[in-house]
Amino acid sequence: MFDPVINSLPAFAGFFATAVALLAGFLLLYVLVTPYNELTLIRNGNEAAAISLAGVIIGFALPIAVSVAVSHNLYAMIGWGVVAGIVQLLAYVAARLALPQINHNIPQGKVASGVFLASLSVGVGILNAGCII
Repeated sequence: MFDPVINSLPAFAGFFATAVALLAGFLLLYVLVTPYNELTLIRNGNEAAAISLAGVIIGFALPIAVSVAVSHNLYAMIGWGVVAGIVQLLAYVAARLALPQINHNIPQGKVASGVFLASLSVGVGILNAGCII
């Protein structure tokens, strides 16, 4: 009954560990690219930073999940992870162009800016995931 699950555990562990490493690496890069430290802001109770970073996490994770489901290939997942990271960084640049004050609004806790950035990140992540073939 549980044989298929038990037999798949090594592959699951490899994909999951790699996906978590990709996510951690991307989050480190993202926090370094933004002019404010989301994690510090979140620790201080900044809801705008929490919302925006949550959107980025979801927007990055969706293409990773789809790449595994579509390809079942660890190297393809890593490649799509790189693409997903670039797409998320471009979404952040687009948000800065659309709302030049976003870099000031999020540290100030302006939730509307956090929601906008989160929505853009999730939306771009969904499109990115949908385009993986």
